[in-house]
Amino acid sequence: MTETINDPARLKTGVRDGLVKGWGSFIWLLKIILPVSFATGLLVHLGLIYKLDFLLTPLMNWMGLPASGALVLVAGIFTGIYGTVATMSAIPFTMDQMILMAVFTLIAHNLIQESLVQGNSGINPVFAALFRLFAAFGVTWACARIMGVDAGELAAAGALVQDSSQTLGQWFSQWGADTLKLILQIFAIIMPLMVVMELAKIYKLIQVVTRICAPVLGILGLKRDCGLLWLTAAVFGLAYGSAVIVEETRATSYDPEELTKLHLSVGINHAMIEDPALFLPLGIPAFWLWIPRLLAAILAVYLFSAFSYVRRRHAERVGRQKVRHH
Repeated sequence: MTETINDPARLKTGVRDGLVKGWGSFIWLLKIILPVSFATGLLVHLGLIYKLDFLLTPLMNWMGLPASGALVLVAGIFTGIYGTVATMSAIPFTMDQMILMAVFTLIAHNLIQESLVQGNSGINPVFAALFRLFAAFGVTWACARIMGVDAGELAAAGALVQDSSQTLGQWFSQWGADTLKLILQIFAIIMPLMVVMELAKIYKLIQVVTRICAPVLGILGLKRDCGLLWLTAAVFGLAYGSAVIVEETRATSYDPEELTKLHLSVGINHAMIEDPALFLPLGIPAFWLWIPRLLAAILAVYLFSAFSYVRRRHAERVGRQKVRHH
């Protein structure tokens, strides 16, 4: 260990390799962010994305939400937490309704981009997106029942008033400025993070991190081998942490079942600091921003483990029966 720290050549190699991997991951991420962000932003500007609310409206009352809540959920599913907060603040909702919409979108937001990230790191992207959608509906329904929200007494919320004064050129300029800011933020996170990752491997700090995370991972139903991936997703999220998540899953041989459990967990519960904090200015209680999806992530992993166990036992019985018949 001391030998490694005092070896400038290995330190230089670690920094160089981290920068190379960071740049490669940054370029890969841009190929996802730019087209997805442009297409989604254009749909929002033209108002076309809100025409999709008919897909969610039949489910609104079932979850304890008014029909206009579908606009918020659609905005969150396609544009992320920022789009959710912006849309929610434009419509007069009750506190209960805002809580339920926050719970839903904290689980199911920015689905296209984040599902592509998960698809490049060990799970089918379509399954990842559908799982998060179903989990969001289920958890929101459960929270509505716990809160005692009566769907039959929902106050009618006003329709979303879109700003039609912005021209296409103005929208494009705004999109370009916002996207550039996002790209610079991602670059500022990815490059040093990948360097730290490489140095952590050289100095054998990965084992220390996984040991520290082991008790938490045990509660979540995950193996300690997934500690680094879980911590990255929990702190940085699936978008900002994508470079580390994708690189690590490509470089390390993870058990497919354990990797699936990890993705189910972080799909529901990631970016545990930034995303929930964005809703705090709206007055939403912290309990509903952190606890429901944490519990849902734990439940999802344990249910998947139980399902896998039953499936293995069934396969073993079928196998023994085939042997006896032969």
